[in-house]
Amino acid sequence: MDIRSLRCFQTVARETNFTRAAEKLHLAQPAVSMSIKRLEDQLGLKLFHRNGRRISLTDEGGRLLLHADKIIQAVTDAELEMQELTGLTQGQVRVGIPSMLGSYHLAELLMGFRHSHPNLQLSVVEGGTTHIRQLIEQGELDIGIVVDDGESEQLEKVSLIEEEILACVNAEHPLANQPCISYPAFLAEELVLFKEGFFHRQVTESLAERYQITPKITFETNLIPLIQSVIRQGFGISALLRPAIDDAGDLIGIPFVEPLTFNLCIAWRKQRYLSKANQSFVDYLLEHTPSAANR
Repeated sequence: MDIRSLRCFQTVARETNFTRAAEKLHLAQPAVSMSIKRLEDQLGLKLFHRNGRRISLTDEGGRLLLHADKIIQAVTDAELEMQELTGLTQGQVRVGIPSMLGSYHLAELLMGFRHSHPNLQLSVVEGGTTHIRQLIEQGELDIGIVVDDGESEQLEKVSLIEEEILACVNAEHPLANQPCISYPAFLAEELVLFKEGFFHRQVTESLAERYQITPKITFETNLIPLIQSVIRQGFGISALLRPAIDDAGDLIGIPFVEPLTFNLCIAWRKQRYLSKANQSFVDYLLEHTPSAANR
């Protein structure tokens, strides 16, 4: 086995399609097919079930993928570390950030980091915290901000910000003057929610399951201005962070009877080499986030 054949095998396994794998590898499809065939011949094992255009890993292929992931990651880490021995003069930071947090908490920090490290390229991958966590676990993203829900043992996490989610209504809503709201009362309303994969959506679904209430989801979007507009026009209520409510100017935030808080962390995969660029970003974030600096 060589690293090229393992990369080819890994990509086909992830994409479950030879054509998509070839596009991702910037190779011709026949070359990819031949590489997999040579690897199977070399090992004397069948790595994929082939059913027309559909493919899936055999048990043997699944075992090899576990080793391939570790080998490829080790080689990538080694190459990166060797390149960085000359110092932090270039590099790329790719960080996953939830849209609401990026809009209201991290904009100044991102610009501050970019000003402090003008030679580094900064790229933000937007998504829900669940999706970001999955990308880090799969090795497709180096660092990201996730919710510390205790579910993942694969990630190294450092507490960054603790936030409270409030029910959000317009000023004319019957609940607008209430000092607090219960979960069942919230779930009984028509709801405007983020799409699947966002922590706010998962929390709502968990609460609905706990109280055995089927939520009335009238609108789904990840666009915060659109959520604000729908609430403003009285087509539903939602649950948002305080900065997103304050930003709207005319919406009301109502605490839940049982405070709904969550801990946001900067996370990366355990036992994975963090490039100097990524480590610099983590250090900068922790140093310039007050709650993290005082942890």
